Amino acid sequence: MKSVPLKAFPRSQARRGQVKQLRTTGRVPAVIYGRQAKPQNLEVNAREFSDLIGRSVSENLLVDLSVENDARAKRLALVQEIQHHPIDGKVLHIDFHEIAENEKVIVQVPVETLGEASGVKNSGGVLEHVLFKLKVRCLPKDLPEQIIVDVTALEIGKSIHIGEIKMPDGVEILGEKTIAVVSVAAPRAEEEVVTPEAAKAASDVEMTKEKKEEGEEGEAPAGKAGEKAPAKGEAKAAEKGAEKKAEAKPEAKPEKKK
Repeated sequence: MKSVPLKAFPRSQARRGQVKQLRTTGRVPAVIYGRQAKPQNLEVNAREFSDLIGRSVSENLLVDLSVENDARAKRLALVQEIQHHPIDGKVLHIDFHEIAENEKVIVQVPVETLGEASGVKNSGGVLEHVLFKLKVRCLPKDLPEQIIVDVTALEIGKSIHIGEIKMPDGVEILGEKTIAVVSVAAPRAEEEVVTPEAAKAASDVEMTKEKKEEGEEGEAPAGKAGEKAPAKGEAKAAEKGAEKKAEAKPEAKPEKKK
């Protein structure tokens, strides 16, 4: 990655209100840290920095930072982190990590796909982008802006893993080699379409079932409170027994007059 020049200025404002006021003047608060020097508060021109980001493929920037009144003319630094406003996306704060040209660095690099997967184009599969960034270790000059993964030959059920991605000499991708970066999944099965006729038939069956259950529950009324309602057979047998008993009982004879 080629470094780009950027001018910075020492910053004395550190309180929240002071930093907010600083942004209204067109400056962005920043900090630079590393093993070569103590952390230092800086500020950079907001428009100049936004232009650099706009011309870059990603927010991974390598800058030759020239700090006003600094003993060193230039300081090589990586843009470690950029904080954006959640609504308008404006840059709120920048972290610079000072490095040496001969020092290997570990950076998260964005992953982009190239081409249309065969499994998507010919079989209706779905391309699944599993990892959007990968950690790489290399010298600053070898740092890639992004990692391009060609998915043209990828069929359904197949994946491209970390260990299968080819990188330039001097660039190492960190992480488990068997982890998938992109894959093609089979198309999802179509949901069953329910016609109005089928829905009505299912509703009629349900209503019939409910009525039948209600009828069965109401056939055996309960007697006195706390008594168990007799079953159908028991109720009929009791009724017949009562009829026979009534028939067998002799009628009362009238009394003779004296």
